[in-house]
Formats: sequence, C-alpha cells, structure tokens
Amino acid sequence: MSTAIVPTPAFVVGLPKAELHLHLEGTLEPELKLELARRNGVDIGQSTVEQVRATYEFDSLASFLGVYYPAMNVLVTEADFYDLATAYFRRAAADGVRRVEAFFDPQAHTSRGVSIETVILGYHRAAMDAADLGVSAELILCFLRDFSAESALETLTSALPYKDRFIGVGLDSDERENPPAKFAAVFALARENGLKLTMHCDIDQAGSIENIRQVLEDIQVDRIDHGTNIVENPELVTLVRERGLGLTCCPVSNSFVTADMKAVEMVALMNFGVLVTVNSDDPAYFGAYVADNYLALAEKAGLDTSELVLLAKNSFRASWLSDDEKAAYLASIDDYVAGYPTA
Repeated sequence: MSTAIVPTPAFVVGLPKAELHLHLEGTLEPELKLELARRNGVDIGQSTVEQVRATYEFDSLASFLGVYYPAMNVLVTEADFYDLATAYFRRAAADGVRRVEAFFDPQAHTSRGVSIETVILGYHRAAMDAADLGVSAELILCFLRDFSAESALETLTSALPYKDRFIGVGLDSDERENPPAKFAAVFALARENGLKLTMHCDIDQAGSIENIRQVLEDIQVDRIDHGTNIVENPELVTLVRERGLGLTCCPVSNSFVTADMKAVEMVALMNFGVLVTVNSDDPAYFGAYVADNYLALAEKAGLDTSELVLLAKNSFRASWLSDDEKAAYLASIDDYVAGYPTA
C-alpha cells in the first residue's frame, strides 16, 4: 500500500508495535479494581464501577499520583498482580503490540506489607504467559523517586535474587526536588548486575534540562522516558541521536498533566532522527491505550501513515531486544504495510 495517506484506526491497531512506557499499576481498570477490592476485602469507598471511574480524575502530575497510589491497595496476592498484568497483555495484543517492556513499582507495595517476591512472581508469570497472546514481554523494576535513595538501594538488593525475572531498572513518580543524581549509586549497582537503565524525565518540570543532562552524561542510561523537553538543548538532542537512545513519549497522558500534548516537539525530534516512540503510560487512568495514542498524535500533528510506520519501527529499534529480534519485528512491519489492502 501507499503509506502517504491519512491513517485509519484499523491500520493503526493492526500495525505491529512495541510498548516501552507502560506502568502495570496504571492499567488498573475500574472493573478490575472493584473485583480485587471485593476479593481481598479492601474498603475502597466505592461499590460500583461508575463510582470507581469517577475517582479517576486529576489535573496535574501531583493530583494524578494522589489518585494512583491509593488505588494499589487492592493488589495483595500474587494472583492479583498476575491478573492485573494479564488483563493488560490481552488488551495490548488487541492493539497490535508484539513487544512490551513494562514498568512496575515494588516500593508502592512493599511499603504496605506486600513482599517483593509476591510482586515480581505475579507479574513475571503473566509476562511469560503473554507469549501465548503473541506478545514478548519483559519487566522493568522502577524506584519511586520521592522515596529515599536508601529505600531504592534496599529495594534493588532485595530484588537481585530475582534479577532473571526483570530486564532493567527505571525511575518514576514525583520529579520535584528528586533529580536523577540522587539515585546514581543505585543505578550504578544495577548496571554492575547486568541490568538496563532508564529514567523518567517528565515534561515541563523544574530543572528538566539539567535532569536530562544527568541521565545522559552522568548516569548514562540506555533510554529516557518522556524527555521531550530535550528540544530546549540542541547539544543534548544531538547526543541522544548519536547514541541511538529512545525517548518513550506518551501523547495522551501529556495532555492530562499539561496544556500541551508535546506533539510539535515529538515530531521535530522524530524528523531530526531521534528514536521517538509512542506509548500509553497509565492507560486505565488516561483512557487511551497505545493505538489510541498513535491516533491522537496523528490527528494533533497531521501525521500520515508513513510517519506512524516510522514511529512503530522506532519502538522496536529503541527496545532492549537483540539485533536479530529487532530485525525480525521490523520485517514484520514491512510485511504488514505491503500486504495491507488499499481499498
């Protein structure tokens, strides 16, 4: 087919893609939250799906986190974590996702008495079973940056016996006064243990450029999550392009926590040769899974199908797959495009 046309939802859904910025806890749909609350006898203050959905309201990163973390109280057993992740993998497969490198936040659970073993084993079992859905899945253990560096180190130390069950470490949560440098020693230890590194550099934060500089020059991450403020520093843009590092951008979630989707910045970076990728972040809360994010960005920026194909290819190029695996997925995109009906 000719790809220089306006993308349709059917084309975008079927387009093979990887999702690299997805918080498993952010896939907790109201229906499952209510089911888990009843299963575990947790009083969440709501008794209907509509009441739960009404609580998923926020207008900033801080207000979002104020909703997000209390919702996790319904996750108690290994089966709960398995069910949450499995529900996401099913939804991702329906969106054409063939590879997932998913975040999880163990401190949000261990801090309320759930063992890290319970969290990791439940999520990992779901990731392995995702293969039956045609999805290759790996986990990224994230540290909460508004917790102490000592807590992050304790979390990593307790997780290392299970390091064959996750592929890397990340950094998320409230960025204010919690720069990447705070966790430099923890990330160095993770690197020593053969783990990949990524960090959130949220959009429009105080000190955004300095934080991006730290992750690139000091900590030397393998990928950056969000990171579109990098456009403010051309030298850093060139650096990230030369290193072939991916930016895991999330158009719809951007529009919830700031007035701007950052579409202009994403397209400019993509056109400069940076590996910009499109992801859904916390889709249960933002009401948009990954195909919805592709379509939202296409509409906002006026992208055609050839540009969405490039974004899909970027998602595999920026992944932590082997070169041979990347080549196979890239070929599958070419085959999909070549075989897609034009009428």
